[in-house]
Amino acid sequence: MLQKIKSFEDAISSIDLLAEDYCGTSYAAKLLGLSVATVQALVEKGEIEAWKTLGGHRRIALKSIHAYLSKTGLQRPKPTTDSSDRLSILVVEDDEDTLELYRCQFDEWDLPVDCTWMSSALGALMDIASMRPDLLITDLSMPGVDGLEMLKVIKRNHHLADMQILVISGLAKEAIAARGGVPLHTRLMQKPINFDWLQGYVTALVTANVLWHIKAQSVSRDGPQSNLLELPNKFFKENTGVGDVRA
Repeated sequence: MLQKIKSFEDAISSIDLLAEDYCGTSYAAKLLGLSVATVQALVEKGEIEAWKTLGGHRRIALKSIHAYLSKTGLQRPKPTTDSSDRLSILVVEDDEDTLELYRCQFDEWDLPVDCTWMSSALGALMDIASMRPDLLITDLSMPGVDGLEMLKVIKRNHHLADMQILVISGLAKEAIAARGGVPLHTRLMQKPINFDWLQGYVTALVTANVLWHIKAQSVSRDGPQSNLLELPNKFFKENTGVGDVRA
């Protein structure tokens, strides 16, 4: 059933917003293999547990999704290929033309990546803790919750500490710095982005991701689990030179 929260500010600062056991409608639809409209209807009928923010955004309990799958006998959609070595990417951009351009470029590159596309920072906050993408690509100037506010909230979640962040913005660096700048370990690029550079950046992360999985499997098989404490962010930097960057 839907439960109201007190205010818009509560929604942004709430620990539940970045809780791993909740997600937004879009990600819930992806998990269930249903349309967003169908998920919304299931929430309204009380078949899936959720609560609603002041802005009308639903937060859906993952346990409720699993319970619905068990009750109905539905099977979660399975990836067509092994996703263990694929790079998961979340792209947040409110301009539909720019978002479509990103889609076309990623399709053309045909890299081993799984992309999720979102047009609002608040929508991204709803799902990012559940998704745990390897790479976040985001704009800064967006209506409502902007990219800088989103990044501040994300950085409070230690589960997302190793996520690579690429900011692509039309804002001047001085304007960004005046608002406190971007978080540590964030790469800042100006619009319009050079797509040849972006392809090389993502390709380097894909390569580092594959090497990381190979190394992790080797250590897990041949050594103590504690040897896996080396952070992927550090590993990416050593193998690609793209980690640990601040604008």
